[in-house]
Amino acid sequence: MIAVNNVGLRFGEKKLFEEVNIKFTQGNCYGVIGANGAGKSTFLKILSREIEPNTGEVMIDKNMRMSVLKQDHYEYDEFQVLETVIMGNTKLYSIMKEKEAIYMKEDFSEADGEKAAELEAEFGEIGGWEADSDAAMILQGLGFTEDVYYKTLNELNGDEKVKVLLAQALFGKPEILILDEPTNHLDIKAINWLEEFLIEFEGTVIVVSHDRHFLNKVCTHIADVDFGKIKVWVGNYDFWYESSQLAQRLMKDQNKKKEEKVKQLQEFVARFSANASKSKQATSRKKMLDKISIDDMPISSRKYPFVGFSPERELGKDVLELKSVNISLDGAEVVKNASFAIGKDDKIAIVGNEQAVSAMFKALAGELEPTSGEIKWGVTAKTTYFPKDNTSFFEGSELSIMEWLAQFSEDQHESYLRGFLGRMLFSSEEPKKKVSVLSGGEKVRCMLSKMMLSNGNVLLLDQPTNHLDLESITAVNNGLIDFKSSIIFASHDHQFIQTIANRIIEIKEDGTIVDRKSSYDEYLEFKGLN
Repeated sequence: MIAVNNVGLRFGEKKLFEEVNIKFTQGNCYGVIGANGAGKSTFLKILSREIEPNTGEVMIDKNMRMSVLKQDHYEYDEFQVLETVIMGNTKLYSIMKEKEAIYMKEDFSEADGEKAAELEAEFGEIGGWEADSDAAMILQGLGFTEDVYYKTLNELNGDEKVKVLLAQALFGKPEILILDEPTNHLDIKAINWLEEFLIEFEGTVIVVSHDRHFLNKVCTHIADVDFGKIKVWVGNYDFWYESSQLAQRLMKDQNKKKEEKVKQLQEFVARFSANASKSKQATSRKKMLDKISIDDMPISSRKYPFVGFSPERELGKDVLELKSVNISLDGAEVVKNASFAIGKDDKIAIVGNEQAVSAMFKALAGELEPTSGEIKWGVTAKTTYFPKDNTSFFEGSELSIMEWLAQFSEDQHESYLRGFLGRMLFSSEEPKKKVSVLSGGEKVRCMLSKMMLSNGNVLLLDQPTNHLDLESITAVNNGLIDFKSSIIFASHDHQFIQTIANRIIEIKEDGTIVDRKSSYDEYLEFKGLN
């Protein structure tokens, strides 16, 4: 168990939270949610004792091993994959290295033999003999093949390193698991495997995630970071959402009734306070009035941007046709013989090999020429494109957010641009900020603003929810559900795909295409992944 007693944290004048009192108990999975900047990741660092709170303390039962998903992707570059995973259990790894050092001695003594025997016994008691097979099982679940186990981490790409660090955190049956965004960079198979792992996990899990489907699947509780507090709700994400919305509505309704009552009493007092026959009643009403207090509605850190796309003209019947398209990256063919047509009512999720998916989007957007075949857009199609990597739009720019957006707007009036940016959560002095210093989430909101101003009737979106908090993801999700024209998109968010797509196009590892008119859940069932 982890007990959080009266914990508070400030950074200068900014208060993240205060008077936090929570008990995280065994067998439960707690999803930590909140707006970007609310303090979710910081709270995990307090729990793992990476940073100290300003007030209060975190108490952990003795002999409980805590495992934390590391964020430094270069820390283990010189170590082999399997060894890095086993490092997740520091005690086991320490004994393993101590044994190796003793056996390597040239002048092996009787005392060394006795020490080695002690270490062997302890090694066996804590599962040392199963360490390699246990680590391999986790790596296999996350999609690694055996040929990777003895590579060093500096031979892997960034996504693979993230998965190795996740395997390290899961290794060795810890009593407490602390995971910050564990589904980032995982494919569908790996996410499904992780969900099952956490559902069966017997210890305590505390996880930050922006994946609503994942939170619904694994969480027994939600720890909501908002209003400068952290409140724990029983249930998964959907239950929290409905419950929190209901609580807000009830508070508003109670305040409304109180305000109506106050108004009635004030009118009575004003009307009859000078009337002798009614003065006692007026005095009584005034006393009642003094006892009524209107509850202050707390100011939430949650903000929902407005995301809505309005095509300037309707799409015709013929939107897009691909004929025998092949696409190569660095000499390797990643898309082979892709042939399909798209209609005006199609909402297509492209899934599968991530490099190939992004290459397909670049080809559709005209940024990458196919090695062969034809991509033919209909005469009525006006595309607008959200690239997975938006660096080129911002890097080195001296423009402010408002100046940057003005490049894509027909209406150049400052009042219009400020109003538009305000709806995208850039308020007060923020539109004057240089785009070169924006966070990942701010850049995404800028790119979405650019798309909305284009009034395109075909949306091409490659991972539009990356870097966004749950509120912004929900806003984008709802905006695309409401869009009455063609969408082609890629996402790792299960719920996002399920609620938008009516067709799934998979690019397989060999570059070939699987095209299915179905929902995402139906596609996963077809693949045996649901």
